[in-house]
Amino acid sequence: MKTPHAHYAPHHHHHPKPNVSRRRLLAALVPGVVFAPGAFPQSPQELAERFRQRSLDFEKQGLAEPFRGLTANGQVEQGLYSIHSTGVSTAPIRTAAERFLDSLTPEQRQRTMFPIDDPEWRKWMNQHFYRRQGVSFQEMSSPQRNAAFGLLASALSARGLQLTRDIMRLNETLAELTGDHDFLGEWLYFITVMGVPSPTEPWGFQLDGHHVIINCFVLGGQVVMTPFFAGSEPVTATSGKYKGVSILQQEQDRGLDLLLALDPEQRAKAILNPAKTENYNLTEAFKDNVVLDYAGVRAAAFSQPRRRRLLDLIELYVGNMADAHAALRMDEVRRHLDRTSFAWIGQSDSSGVYYYRIHSPVLLVEFDHQRPANLARLAADPKLPTRQHIHCVVRTPNGNDYGKDLLRQHYLAHPHA
Repeated sequence: MKTPHAHYAPHHHHHPKPNVSRRRLLAALVPGVVFAPGAFPQSPQELAERFRQRSLDFEKQGLAEPFRGLTANGQVEQGLYSIHSTGVSTAPIRTAAERFLDSLTPEQRQRTMFPIDDPEWRKWMNQHFYRRQGVSFQEMSSPQRNAAFGLLASALSARGLQLTRDIMRLNETLAELTGDHDFLGEWLYFITVMGVPSPTEPWGFQLDGHHVIINCFVLGGQVVMTPFFAGSEPVTATSGKYKGVSILQQEQDRGLDLLLALDPEQRAKAILNPAKTENYNLTEAFKDNVVLDYAGVRAAAFSQPRRRRLLDLIELYVGNMADAHAALRMDEVRRHLDRTSFAWIGQSDSSGVYYYRIHSPVLLVEFDHQRPANLARLAADPKLPTRQHIHCVVRTPNGNDYGKDLLRQHYLAHPHA
């Protein structure tokens, strides 16, 4: 079926060359290390090549295996996902995407669009020095930015859009605190579009940048919005342009509330380790095929009030999607609630640091207080995790991150040349 925007033609692209200072580049390549002037005699061109190669090395290693998806034992559990009518329209997302693409110049569109099955889906990374594809908010005109935010607003709930914008703002705070405006800042976020926006054919988009990555796959009335990454350092701005902005406090506090609501036996099962001195997130960039067994305590043993607390916690993450699609996703989560596990590492008090994981056949959520990174020089102990650096990841296990299982089924039903 020919779409009204058939002039959108996905292409493969190469990374643009960044315009960065040598000192900024070195700081990005080896975070936390201060280099003396003249310590490295390489030219800016040689350092730019080193920067490019570092990103390519991450990608090569991360994409060495074909996509399989997160599994509990190395085997994808079958029959969890199906193509079906949802009764929920995705027309607002499609219209917003078309409006965004129409706002771009031909050259920008060429850099932004990729085939629906392109490896570009898997090329995201939280690290601030990662070289990204697509068009950035920094280079967009005001109308283009408005169209880009319109696309995000169409796919996200009001809370999800607020979280995304606040992460971008806190990245500006981080730039202020570090003096690094080459790699950090409010507008260093990139959008790519996979496939051509369509009411019937699969397509989607990705937002990629430091501490926020959104993958949004669309097929008919179905939306898959994982992998989803949210985080920040700092978590709360105590100075600067965005003083007072704070994120992920509910996700932090309600996780602890759930742990404390468990009875002693359940809590003992949930706590894998009462001490936390490391970063624990296991499913960040290029970890699409992690084998991760269920751990902790199973929700099947929870009382109704505890099951409600668990679902409320999950909804904080799922609820970043547009409301109607989030409701569908929560229905999917509920169907597998008895097989959902909750695991904890770290302290269990309101000032402590910790990691928790919610894991079911159709959902994985990780929350992690991380070690200082860009703000290590300001930390009391740069080797220990802090509440001022948080990472959260949401995944769809058993092959449906990026909507890949739905895409597989679509191809089986509608062979493409």
